[in-house]
Amino acid sequence: MLTLEQIFDLSKTQFADLFGRFDYPWEILPYLEEYINEIIKPKNLGEAKGNVYVADNVEIGAGTIIEHGAMIYGPTIIGRNCKIGAGAYIRGNVIIGDDCVIGHATEIKNSFLFNQARAPHFNYVGDSILGYNVNLGAGSLTANYRLDGDKITVCEGEKKILTKLSKFGAIIGDNCSVGCNSVLNPGAVLGKNCQVYPLTRVFGVLAPGSKIK
Repeated sequence: MLTLEQIFDLSKTQFADLFGRFDYPWEILPYLEEYINEIIKPKNLGEAKGNVYVADNVEIGAGTIIEHGAMIYGPTIIGRNCKIGAGAYIRGNVIIGDDCVIGHATEIKNSFLFNQARAPHFNYVGDSILGYNVNLGAGSLTANYRLDGDKITVCEGEKKILTKLSKFGAIIGDNCSVGCNSVLNPGAVLGKNCQVYPLTRVFGVLAPGSKIK
């Protein structure tokens, strides 16, 4: 299995301590709500452009812009200088770092985004982790539930790790770029600097620097 260093640079998040508690990065997902509630200081230092909904248990940093029609439920932490696009839907249990983009009609729940991660157009990010400077192309998504309802397994060659999770999307390493309308299947793990071409289905573990098409 890839080491944490092959996936993320922990200096690119203010919440690196969360990862030190577990062996595998996906193990943070069931504890996001508890962790956020421990540290959150609800306040909104952002700027709304039009009518938006921001729940009480939400922390938003200075310089963040929230566009018309966005809905943000807690517990959620959003960093500084982010853009939350028109019609974005943040469903809670979410940490979004600094300088991130959650774009028009993008939905995100129970997920962690490192600084400068971008899900800018019609994306679904569920039960997933996006590393530093990750970019999701328009319409690309993380599928977080198996059709048969079984627990999700991470597969690396012949090695299989049962996660014990029914909901788990993808782990996307730093500087990865995912092309338009691609699907990252449940339990996908991408090392740093991977490129996923448009209209591609991604399974299993990808070594750093992989190109998939």
